[in-house]
Amino acid sequence: MRWLLLLLLAGCTSVEADDDDSAEEVADVDHAWWCPADADAVETRVDAILADLSQEEKILQMAGDGTGPDDGRWPTPPIPRHGLPGFRMIDGPRGVSSATGAATAFPVGMARGATWDLDLEREIGRAMGTEALAAGANVLLAPTVNVLRHPRWGRAQETYGEDPLHVGLMGAAFVEGAQEHVLASVKHFAANSIENSRFVVDVQIDERALREVYLRAFEPAVRDAGVATVMSAYNSVNGAFCSENAPLLDGVLRADWGFPGVVESDWFLGTHSTLPSLQAGLDIEMPFARIYGDDLREIAGQHPDLIDRAVRRILRTQLCFGLAAEVAGDPLDLESAEHKALSRRAATRAAVLLKNEGVLPLESGGTLAVLGPLADADNIGDTGSSAVAPSDVVSLLEGLLASPGGWTVLGPGADPATVDVAIVAVGLTSADEGEYLASFGDRVGLALSAADEALILSVAASAPRTIVLIEGGSAITVEPWIDAVDGLVHAFYPGDQGGHALADLLLGREPFSGRLPLSVPRQEADLPAFDNDSDQVAYDLWHGHRHLLRQGTPARFPFGYGLSTTEFAWASPTATLGEGEVLVQVDVSNTGARAGTETVLVFLEPPLGSLDRSPRELVGWAQALGLSSGEERTIAVPVPLERLRIWDGGWIRPPGEHRFVVARHAEDAGQGVTLSLP
Repeated sequence: MRWLLLLLLAGCTSVEADDDDSAEEVADVDHAWWCPADADAVETRVDAILADLSQEEKILQMAGDGTGPDDGRWPTPPIPRHGLPGFRMIDGPRGVSSATGAATAFPVGMARGATWDLDLEREIGRAMGTEALAAGANVLLAPTVNVLRHPRWGRAQETYGEDPLHVGLMGAAFVEGAQEHVLASVKHFAANSIENSRFVVDVQIDERALREVYLRAFEPAVRDAGVATVMSAYNSVNGAFCSENAPLLDGVLRADWGFPGVVESDWFLGTHSTLPSLQAGLDIEMPFARIYGDDLREIAGQHPDLIDRAVRRILRTQLCFGLAAEVAGDPLDLESAEHKALSRRAATRAAVLLKNEGVLPLESGGTLAVLGPLADADNIGDTGSSAVAPSDVVSLLEGLLASPGGWTVLGPGADPATVDVAIVAVGLTSADEGEYLASFGDRVGLALSAADEALILSVAASAPRTIVLIEGGSAITVEPWIDAVDGLVHAFYPGDQGGHALADLLLGREPFSGRLPLSVPRQEADLPAFDNDSDQVAYDLWHGHRHLLRQGTPARFPFGYGLSTTEFAWASPTATLGEGEVLVQVDVSNTGARAGTETVLVFLEPPLGSLDRSPRELVGWAQALGLSSGEERTIAVPVPLERLRIWDGGWIRPPGEHRFVVARHAEDAGQGVTLSLP
């Protein structure tokens, strides 16, 4: 679907080279921490290859070769005489690109964010990396770690949620798994959270909000997981396009975080200038040389060190991660039984139970009607660059029919007045949200369609018990109909095995354990305004639960919210100061009749200071997985002291009374323990 952007290129010309020959810092930072191979040996070999390459060969390395997509892969030029295959990049964040053919469609990133399970996300990254390699790629263009500023963003489904710590740690886990097989590319750097105006919008943001929120989500993937490549965003930040934004690329990414790998542009319209981009640290223009072509040749003689710097990173990345032309995956890994089972497990963990008035799980048997436009739909998400084409998708109706658990299951058209329970499956599709130009783009609002709302109210008025199952990439408001129904489940876009997973949950074979990675407001007006028309927008510290808490406006379903089909009790927490961290511990007991998984969130209620701060900030979490009825377990949540920092011209940690609250969600009173930190 990226090829749709070619329609915009007619008449486009390259931006002229900037004549400003400002001071050029070409030295690279130490990279032994990042390079899986022998870093010194790699650098010696890079020196030898650079000495052997002509200027034209170096320039060709700095752009896609223009032949893609080659079976879904976007290549850069190889250097056969040095055994270097070039990069073969492939989408995307929920499975291998549909352009390659069939592959496992995992639940979207937002659904996986609702699992809060780092080990599971690492496993999914590993599986996607395996399938990318099997499809002939060596770079997977994932994960998306842009913070969800507003749930109307069309690509909300691709990221993990609204909180920068949560998004960052989930993304880092994915990178660790994927890079066991291929290189990962974390995207879109940075402050990208609007679709319809993404090519032109300039995000105005102060240094504190940029550092604490929008860059914080990228830092774990870079500094902790050692991501191999970074994709710059289409938008501008503070007046400079991200692909030529020196404070972002050469400043934060290179100087502050020490990133020594490759930065590639977003596709087609992601590069705007030659010399400014080169100076800022953009190494590769994708998917071909629209800007990094003849214009680059014109200035190469005046800036050979900058050319060498970019090509050094390109060579270093290939050598550090052991790329070789003969390395190939096993085609049998695509849609393997193991990966299908993993997709089903992820969908099971992701679904969030938002309301349950004694209706779930459905264990008694009887007649069950599955109604609504999504009852039997193959609804797995956006049809843009993240599209995946599995050979089969299990719908909700198919999942229930395959294993009905003592129920007589009827499909759309059944009379809800004649059944024991009605499930109404409604929500969003690629016709409502997705990547702009390839799908609808940004959402027009947060509510369901009028037709969906009318259907829910009609069924609820007729059926003895009604459960609503909603699908969609982010928050959906529920006010007109929530009080009329007995149960509500948010399944996001649950992947190709979603129907089986949802059947397991609804019929009580698996416990609900998903927790919202975002806030669902009572009305859209409770959130900051969403502007996808203007050429310039302003971002600050306040969005999602931070905004709602600061305003004192309760969410309908707060960040972190999610019900279980069992009961848990928590003892009083403890917090101790150790070497570089605070360790928060709490005993969790399953006091209900069924097994279940509990998630313990730790929020900081910060000390008073001169800077405005959120009343609560997420600083860590942990899970009690598969806690049996009657079982008790001590849950430990390490909180590194660096998570307590704020930006005030530099990172500082204000001294004073820090209150750590263990809670189930952002508005849960929870239980707190206070430490005085110097």
